[in-house]
Amino acid sequence: MELSLKVVPGSFAVCRLPAGSEMPHWFHPGGFASVSWSDQELSLACDETLVPEGVQCEREWSCLMLQGPFPLHLTGVLLRVLQPLAAANLGIFAVSTFDTDYVLVKTRSLEKARQALLASGLSFID
Repeated sequence: MELSLKVVPGSFAVCRLPAGSEMPHWFHPGGFASVSWSDQELSLACDETLVPEGVQCEREWSCLMLQGPFPLHLTGVLLRVLQPLAAANLGIFAVSTFDTDYVLVKTRSLEKARQALLASGLSFID
């Protein structure tokens, strides 16, 4: 299976709010955004311009979208992206949806990530 990725326009933040938090008023999904609740935290990934100062977050992430959709029973799709990134010693933040996966890498490492993924046989579309 050929696997292609697309760089999602924008700069993103990965945020952590305390467990039990309500959805913050400043979070307005559009384009790529993700929300995950657990007993320990509320995690958000979104356009970094939405996130006010004082919110616990890491800014300056770039988002790579795997070109799906992929059936849920298909195995190894995300692994094909994560292995070359791990081999290049690049940290990631991964998000899966029903149709596809997204991998965020620090913006300063985007070109290194692109080169590692291209060298592993993956391709990019504009």
